[in-house]
Amino acid sequence: MRLSSEYSASKKNPDAVRIFFVSLGCDKNLVDSAQMIGLLRSKGYEITDDENEADIIIINSCCFIGDAKEESINTIIEMGEKKSQGRLKGLIVCGCLAQRYADEIKKEMPEVDAIVGTTAIDSIASAVDEVLKGGKPRHIEGIDRYVYLDGKLEPAGINHTAYLKIADGCNKNCTYCVIPKVRGRYRSVPMETLVSDANRLAVRGVRELVLVAQETTVYGTDIYGEKSLHLLLEKLCRIEGIEWIRLMYCYPEEIYDGLIDCIKGEPRICHYLDIPIQHCSDRILKLMGRKTRKQELVDIIYKLRNEIPDIALRTTLISGFPTETEDEHKELLDFVRDMRFERLGCFAYSREEDTVAGAMSGQIHHATKKRRCREIMEAQQEIAFDNASKMTGRELSVMIEGRLPEEDIYIGRSYMDAPDVDGYVFVKSPRQDILSGELINVTITGADGYDLIGEVNADGR
Repeated sequence: MRLSSEYSASKKNPDAVRIFFVSLGCDKNLVDSAQMIGLLRSKGYEITDDENEADIIIINSCCFIGDAKEESINTIIEMGEKKSQGRLKGLIVCGCLAQRYADEIKKEMPEVDAIVGTTAIDSIASAVDEVLKGGKPRHIEGIDRYVYLDGKLEPAGINHTAYLKIADGCNKNCTYCVIPKVRGRYRSVPMETLVSDANRLAVRGVRELVLVAQETTVYGTDIYGEKSLHLLLEKLCRIEGIEWIRLMYCYPEEIYDGLIDCIKGEPRICHYLDIPIQHCSDRILKLMGRKTRKQELVDIIYKLRNEIPDIALRTTLISGFPTETEDEHKELLDFVRDMRFERLGCFAYSREEDTVAGAMSGQIHHATKKRRCREIMEAQQEIAFDNASKMTGRELSVMIEGRLPEEDIYIGRSYMDAPDVDGYVFVKSPRQDILSGELINVTITGADGYDLIGEVNADGR
């Protein structure tokens, strides 16, 4: 994402240094980017939405899987070429790729002027200063260092929706994952800091908070001695202006009764839960280093649906994990059909260096992994289309994100749809005054694939 294009980039000072930002990878990275932009603006730097006008380009990189690593490298090369084409004075690489491959970047990519690691984002303004003076700084800190730029978080992407990163790092050590090696151990952000940032975002017009971390469900265990996500949610629900709070990355084995009760009892918390399970085969789950087994997954899914009947469950799966058999793949297909997740994504296993799974024998051929992934997504597509078709006649609250003026159609999302990863609701309305971020009541009249179609209710709200 060319992040700068999502910000208003007013040019008040023609002599100001202009910075263009590219944020790659996950929404946790997006929060880091938003914080760095806030810090840079506080130091007098100007954020531009035109990469060709930039004095400095900053790339917040990702290296979670092979495709993400390739995208980061290609973006560095693409942006580096602008040094000979325009006014660009410096190229800075930060984020996970910078943390993991700092030596390789310095050696192999001379177009990069500065390297800033995942736990050194508070040095981004210093890095810009040094680059402008002709330096080649490298800011890499230990991966377990706590860093959170208090008061610098700005809305990123949709202005009425903001991601709130409540923790960094992970202690799970799944055998396929490099996150603990680049993000360190789990570190919660104190509640008072998060509530303060959320208040600031609400004042700036944010209506929806999306809570993210490598895992949200164990929030607070490191600083408060117990799971405290429900306590944080209660505080966030009291902030005036916040209408929706959405939870992502809830590991199934860590979902607890207090959290379920909080979701049920707080009307501002979306009945939506992202629970990455990765697989259902007990043998594969054990090889992955996951802490759940198939029956436990079934139990928590049924419990959530029993306690919160209208809940929308999202999950992610990995196909083609080392030694996965055709029978285990078919077991996963049957599990998908039985559980009927409202939202599901599947990724072909990516063999990563310095991981336990990467060194395993029995690696699956790339074509087989892709085929298995495709079959899972085809099965999920049937479920998703069937679920969407059954929504006709239902009334939903929809948060508006934009409008197709030539067709008098607004584009929005329901509580079942997280930004950037799920579908949309296309709303027909004669009104011309509905604003982005506004919640309106919609009667669903049909479906188009993953998306819903509806009309504004008779009362217009």
